[in-house]
Amino acid sequence: MIDTRIYTPKDLQRKTVQDDIRQTLLSGKNVVFPTETVYGIGAFALSEKGVRNIYSVKGRPSDNPLIVHVRDVSELKPYIHIDQPYVEALIDAFWPGPLTLVFRRKQTVPDNITGGLETVGTRVPSHPVAREILSIAGVPVCAPSANISGRPSSTLFEHVLEDFNHTVDIIIDGGKSDVGLESTVLDVTKKRPVILRPGVITRSMIEAITPPVTIATEAESEEKAIPKAPGMKYRHYAPEGRLTIVEGDAENVIAYINEQTRKHQEENERVGVITTGEHADAFDTPYVFNIGESADEAAIASNLYIALRTMDQLKIDHIYSFSFHKGRYKEAIMNRLYKAANHRIIRV
Repeated sequence: MIDTRIYTPKDLQRKTVQDDIRQTLLSGKNVVFPTETVYGIGAFALSEKGVRNIYSVKGRPSDNPLIVHVRDVSELKPYIHIDQPYVEALIDAFWPGPLTLVFRRKQTVPDNITGGLETVGTRVPSHPVAREILSIAGVPVCAPSANISGRPSSTLFEHVLEDFNHTVDIIIDGGKSDVGLESTVLDVTKKRPVILRPGVITRSMIEAITPPVTIATEAESEEKAIPKAPGMKYRHYAPEGRLTIVEGDAENVIAYINEQTRKHQEENERVGVITTGEHADAFDTPYVFNIGESADEAAIASNLYIALRTMDQLKIDHIYSFSFHKGRYKEAIMNRLYKAANHRIIRV
């Protein structure tokens, strides 16, 4: 069992803490830190031991590629080929920020972070703590979401502590993540960019400065295929309870969920509901998570994983969720929700 060291952002100004973080990463150990999207579990990208530890403590399949984080785009030159003319415009518009760009890799990039692919995902985060960690490290850092593989990602320090206390060396307490969903992943190896995973950098935002965008389909991540980005192939973001998305007019959705709630309660099963503020008082169960007002898409995105984690903490057997098909972030929110529900949808 590891004696995990907990630091706050203020601690990062101390030289002893900086030295501890740097040596921890360079020696092939792991540091969990906040980013603007979700918390990440970091390892020196060129350390076989550090990367192996990520897969081990997360229980992550070894063919699920990792994203390399750097503080500045100039640090990527030894590792990637930039093939398309629109890439510079993307970098200027969205970095630092919640956009991962997938490039052709150079041979300096180890196979164990790419799943054997000839591409590598890269990101320049905007979160001040993440940027400070990268500055302290002075090396590229792999940092997939800090959660047990397949479970909801961590957007609160408490979530990280629950999953990784005594299994990683250092955890930075950065409070709540701002965005709350993982970055948009964009393949920029082709003339037309391809969205591999939707996020809050949306298709319309990208197409404002690039050729028309293609969106990868589930068919591109069949069981025999190697996923080109995290979240494409395996069951993701899922709570312990059985999650079902219910779509339709609000009145019909509420009636259906309450009918199912009564049936489950007769079997002494706990029922939880994920909904918006407008309908939070409409359900016949005490376990209701108000994810935000329906017009506040940023709050819905930010609170989704907290809702799923809360259901686990409450040991909910059956979870019912409204769908969220409005606003700029609808693709990103519903992508995560569909995967968490294993595409279990009821239309009423």
